[in-house]
Amino acid sequence: MLDLVIKGGRVVTPTGVGEWDVAVQGERIVGVMLPGSLNEDAQKTIDATGKIVVPGGIEAHTHVGFPHRDQIWGNVTAGPEDLSLAALWGGTTTMMDFAIATQPDGGDVLEAVHRHTDLFKDRMYIDYSVHCSFHGPSTTTRNIPQIKDLISAGFPSIKVYTTNHAPRPNRPITMISTGQLVSIMEQTAQHGGIVAIHAEDDEIVQWNYEVAREKEEWAWYYLPEIRSNLSEDLAVRRTIRVAEHTGSAMYIVHTSAKEGVNAIAESRSKGFPVDGETILLYCSFNSENYKEPDGMKYHTYPSTKSEGDRLRLWDGLMRGDLNILATDAIGTSYEDKTRGRTVVDVQGGNIGIEIRMAVAYSEAVVQQGMSLERYVAITSANPAKLLGFYPRKGAIAPGSDADITIIDPSVKKTLTMKDLHLGDYNPWEGWPVEGWPTVVTLRGKVMVENGAFMGSPADGRLIPRKIDPSVLKRPIV
Repeated sequence: MLDLVIKGGRVVTPTGVGEWDVAVQGERIVGVMLPGSLNEDAQKTIDATGKIVVPGGIEAHTHVGFPHRDQIWGNVTAGPEDLSLAALWGGTTTMMDFAIATQPDGGDVLEAVHRHTDLFKDRMYIDYSVHCSFHGPSTTTRNIPQIKDLISAGFPSIKVYTTNHAPRPNRPITMISTGQLVSIMEQTAQHGGIVAIHAEDDEIVQWNYEVAREKEEWAWYYLPEIRSNLSEDLAVRRTIRVAEHTGSAMYIVHTSAKEGVNAIAESRSKGFPVDGETILLYCSFNSENYKEPDGMKYHTYPSTKSEGDRLRLWDGLMRGDLNILATDAIGTSYEDKTRGRTVVDVQGGNIGIEIRMAVAYSEAVVQQGMSLERYVAITSANPAKLLGFYPRKGAIAPGSDADITIIDPSVKKTLTMKDLHLGDYNPWEGWPVEGWPTVVTLRGKVMVENGAFMGSPADGRLIPRKIDPSVLKRPIV
């Protein structure tokens, strides 16, 4: 007897979209079959007639706040339980955090990453892994060669910064040099990893802060001039050139400017394994929103940009110039998010992890005509491929984990906080949406069903990752 059958839905599979029945045994999908062809009974059957059946979302970019970590902006941000619970309600079943691998004492990088992931045990409603961050001063000739150990242990994505944070006291130094980047990319190219890059030109950024101070343009809404389009353009092109030279796969996180999209597209057109992530916040709002009285709630680093940039981001997602739609999620209260009112203390991150799948469906599929296959690609399949989860995650196919989200396209509503499960504000509050996740399964367990919740914080698991060699050699689509 099967454990679960989902019948009657419009199912998005790696080979196309069709009306299929999905059979689940244990934690895995065991069949995607023509309606009526299943000969076995099931302990549970879900009728998905009139609904869209997609792989559970994969969130490639979150920052989980732990009580033990120093918080730059004051109060502790949402921890594993809160962020993963919101993600699950919103149809996301796997998420990526960031672990600082390099330590000031020069310790073992894999040990540092395991110390971080140990904090997630029995605290996650969904599956998870981490990017391994290499920070400037503690990135040395001693620990860069340890990247091969991280990749072998199932952590094949390395995060780096090409700029530092705003000029405030006690801010950590994160920026690496171009020389360090070359060495890191040589390691990822050799051992099967990928480099995720926060790409801004530090000299431009820091100079712009100085100019803004002298001109007394210090309010938060001047950030687009400081974290500028030119800064992103130069940094993206420089890091792409290093990737092309070393043969490393790479992707730019939170791409915010049209120049960044164009640079990524140019490299991809030449056949290099270069990809781009953007975030839903940048696709939904522009720099004019900053000028609202509480416009700080629209910020995450680098910054929102112009309306033309916002439209180019959607265009990039539609055409394949960008391949990941993430959130840069940080869960904060409204009070904390709007406390900082200058270009150096406005808080980054945003609270969009729960609405990502639904708003993306409404905005991309319903409003712009994005295909269901492309929708699945940017919210699940491509993150899975680039980060090494695929085909275990990101696919409705025999052998894949039964991580499934059912979207009801008949749901039409204006978002309110009553719809959500994280925080006391949301930038998308008041947005009209069409389509909403109503059923979510994690490895075959029904976690959300029509407003009922059956999950546990012990359900989530650390998932080891290995990137397919073909993904590391050419651009995915």
